Amino acid sequence: MVPEMSPTLKALRALSDPTRLRLLALLETDELSVHELQEVTRLGQSRISTHLRLLEDSGLLRRRREGKRTFYQLSPWARKEAADYVALARQGAAELPESASDRSNLRRVLELRNEQAQVYFNQVAGRFDRSYGPGRSWQAFGQLLLRMLPPVVVADLGSGEGLISELLARRCQRVIAVDNSEKMVAYGARKARRNGIENLEFRLGDLHQPPLAPGEVDVIILSQALHHAERPQQALRNAFHALRPGGQILILDLRAHEFAPARDLYGDHWLGFSEGDLHAWLNAAGFSQVETSVVSREETEPHFETLLAAGLKPG
Repeated sequence: MVPEMSPTLKALRALSDPTRLRLLALLETDELSVHELQEVTRLGQSRISTHLRLLEDSGLLRRRREGKRTFYQLSPWARKEAADYVALARQGAAELPESASDRSNLRRVLELRNEQAQVYFNQVAGRFDRSYGPGRSWQAFGQLLLRMLPPVVVADLGSGEGLISELLARRCQRVIAVDNSEKMVAYGARKARRNGIENLEFRLGDLHQPPLAPGEVDVIILSQALHHAERPQQALRNAFHALRPGGQILILDLRAHEFAPARDLYGDHWLGFSEGDLHAWLNAAGFSQVETSVVSREETEPHFETLLAAGLKPG
């Protein structure tokens, strides 16, 4: 008969893997769900679940269920009798190359968890779609919100024919629409002239080096455009230079997905982005107060989700 392994040996065996060190360090101060651990570590669910099960079997973690979600945290034994092991795990995790990104992504995930305003918005949006009321429409609400815009200069990068640019130009001081298609730029410019929109200018250029002078604009918008860029990080760095101090970047783009036909169907270079990638790239470009969140999900397959990312250029 094989003798049962002691708690100490189980713990030491569990802490022999770098991934388990990362997970234990993340769970030392915060209770996290499997999905949140995915967002932080960018590892697959099955891989995370396997490591969590080993840590739980060793007595270092405990879990609880909340609806369909499972949350993990350090066990009382780990906080007391095994505190020395946890301290060593923390030290080992800090020496791993993923340590900095884990800390950054953990802050982002916890901020999103506490974003009650976003939860409320989603609830309101859901009720709005389900119940009919005469005169109630997203078009009408959009016009109402446009009235709140200050007189700023906006650049719409990857503007296409300029639908968003036209709407913004009705309230903004000036709008610069940038696209890499000569036909789109020519069409948008003709349409703006035909509609008498004098403060809308179309420029030919791409996202990587937009035809904007340093500090020329107050706001930069990238609406479903960044996933067409071959080098999105370069596009964000040059967008930063084009903003005035205190200026803002707003990005609407697809959340990372696995619908590979999008490359051929829509000319997509990237199959969306993770919240962590956008957050890290905006920080690396120099932006502060970076926020990312999922703002919509399509009801039909492949259930594309839309991310909203924002950041400020320090003043």
